[in-house]
Amino acid sequence: MSLDKILSIGGKPGLYKLLTQTRTGFVAESLIDKKRITVGIHSNVSLLSEIAVYTLEEELPLREVFTKIKTKENGGKTSVGPKEDKIKLEEYFFEVVPDYDEDRVYPSDIKKIIQWYNLLHDNGINHFESADPSTEEE
Repeated sequence: MSLDKILSIGGKPGLYKLLTQTRTGFVAESLIDKKRITVGIHSNVSLLSEIAVYTLEEELPLREVFTKIKTKENGGKTSVGPKEDKIKLEEYFFEVVPDYDEDRVYPSDIKKIIQWYNLLHDNGINHFESADPSTEEE
C-alpha cells in the first residue's frame, strides 16, 4: 500500500487507511486499533502523499523523508522515540534531513513524523515511493 491511501485526520490520533468514499465523506480504518470510522467531508484531512517538509531550498515530500529514515534505520523502526526531548528529536532529524528549515519545522512536527513512520512500519507499510511514476522527479 502506498501513502496515497493513508490519511491524517485532524483531532484524531494516529493514521488511517482510506477504505471507500460515501455520499457525505468517506470510511477510514485506524492503523492503531483497526476500528472503522466515518469521516465527514468538512473534516480536516491530509493525505500523507501530499505532505511536505520545509528545507532551506525547497519542500521535501514526506515520502522522501520516510525513505531517508528507512535508509538510516536499515528498514527498522526509528532509534529515537517520539517522546524524547526536543534536542534529541532535532539532532535525529538533522541527521535524516540536514537542510531542514529549523524556523518552520517544529519539534512537534518531528515528533509526528517519527510517530507516523513507526506506525507505518508496525503495519508493514514501508514502500514510500510514488505509486504514479509521472509524479516522480528525475
